Amino acid sequence: MLLSRRKVRIETERLTLRPPIHSDFRDWSGLRSENADFLIPWEPAWSADHLTRKSFTNRVYWAQRSITNGHAMPLFLIRRGDEALLGAITLDNIRRGPAQSGTLGYWIAERYARQGYMRETIEAVVHHAFVQMDLSRIEAACLPDNVASRRVLEKAGFKYEGVAQSYLQIDGRWRTHVLYAALRNDRRGRTMVGQA
Repeated sequence: MLLSRRKVRIETERLTLRPPIHSDFRDWSGLRSENADFLIPWEPAWSADHLTRKSFTNRVYWAQRSITNGHAMPLFLIRRGDEALLGAITLDNIRRGPAQSGTLGYWIAERYARQGYMRETIEAVVHHAFVQMDLSRIEAACLPDNVASRRVLEKAGFKYEGVAQSYLQIDGRWRTHVLYAALRNDRRGRTMVGQA
C-alpha cells in the first residue's frame, strides 16, 4: 500500500523548517563546502561524492521517501528574513510500536552558531515529534568534547543518560559518545551528571 505524501513544515520564531528540495543544491553544497573544517571533526566521514549534485538529488529523494514512510524527518533550517539556509536537522530511526522514539542529528554553519537557531530548531522539532507524531522519547548523542552540542541539548531540555562506547564512526574512527534524551512525560529531576 502506498502511503499518501506527507507534508512537513514547522515554523519557529525566526525559521521555517522544511525538507530539502532540488533547488537547495547550490546553497547546501556551498554551505557544506565553506564549513568543512568546522563540521568534519563532528560528523561521519564524507563520501567522495558528498558535495555533488547527484548525491544531493539522492538526498532529496531519500528525504521524501523517509517522510512518506514515517522513518525519518530530514529538515533544512531556512531563516525567514532572507531565505538563507543555516543548517539541517533530522529526526531519524523513528521507531513505532512499544518504542515510539526517534534519534536527533543536526548541524549548523559556523557563522550561524551560538545565535540560538539550533536551540529554537531542536525545541520545535521535539514539540512536533511529541504532539503531532505521538512519539514518547527523542534521543541524541554527541562527542564528549563537543561542548556546544552538549549545551544546546541541555538548554533544549535533554537530559544526560550515559556513555556509549564506540558508538559511531566520526571523521573515520570509532568514537565514544555521550547520550541524551528528551521524554514527552519527563518526570526526571535535574542532574549534574555529565555536566562540565
